[in-house]
Amino acid sequence: MAHSHDHGALALNRAFALGVSLNVAFVLVEAVFGVRAHSLALVADAGHNLSDVLGLLLAWGAVALGARRPSPRRTYGMRRSSILAALANAILLLVAVGAIAAEAIGRLQRPAPVASGVVITVALIGIGINAGTALLFLRGRKRDLNLRSAYAHMAADAAVSAGVVVAAVVMRGTGWLWLDPAVSLAIAAVITIGTWGLLRDSVNLALDAVPEGIQPGQVEAYLAGLPGVTAVHDLHIWGMSTTHVALTAHIVKPAIDNEDALLAAACRGLHDRFGIEHATLQVERNETAANCGQVPPEVV
Repeated sequence: MAHSHDHGALALNRAFALGVSLNVAFVLVEAVFGVRAHSLALVADAGHNLSDVLGLLLAWGAVALGARRPSPRRTYGMRRSSILAALANAILLLVAVGAIAAEAIGRLQRPAPVASGVVITVALIGIGINAGTALLFLRGRKRDLNLRSAYAHMAADAAVSAGVVVAAVVMRGTGWLWLDPAVSLAIAAVITIGTWGLLRDSVNLALDAVPEGIQPGQVEAYLAGLPGVTAVHDLHIWGMSTTHVALTAHIVKPAIDNEDALLAAACRGLHDRFGIEHATLQVERNETAANCGQVPPEVV
């Protein structure tokens, strides 16, 4: 199991290293040729790709920090850094959107000639690099918000580069100079749409909301159905990181018998049924506010 985990971590590090290297090189190429070709679409996409590089670096750093052992001061370790990285990534992308949109609106008012041949060549390279980078994070996107953001950004970039190619081809045939900044605005819209879900999910995790895919009612029903349990209260479910879920709850069990076996079985069930890896359960004999101040649902 440890060997498999180490192999997976090594493969993930290689994916990040390759993704960052490819995109840094492409950002430089895209920015240089975008300026030379007077293409705001290429320059805008270079800025977006640069923000993706920073996002990849944030996600990569969070993976490294999350692997650190707990300490007396940081008793959960630094797993939460992946949530902060996802949140910072979303904010970074929205800032880039604002800059792209502002420049595009200005260029719409003052259209400039674009070397469409250069734009097409560079954008075709971008399709290959972005699609290839997206594939590096394809397998992990469903279980990790960080990897999902990396995959989504790279896949969206490939689609955006394809849009740039189409716009440049149309411009070459029609001479519509307004099409370049219009594509830039479309890029901004794509980034905004793709980033909104990431921002929402990362904010929810940062505020200790129940992670997506877990229904609190089902978890409570499972705990209430354990042998001898008559009630459940003070139930809290939150993400310790973008991949690890924690739970605390009070379970009321009037009869005194083998609580250790019950708690062990409950923790296994929470893991197998809901993916909750860190569960802390407190056993109580009766459910009254006098005995437990956390009985009322509005009390935290």
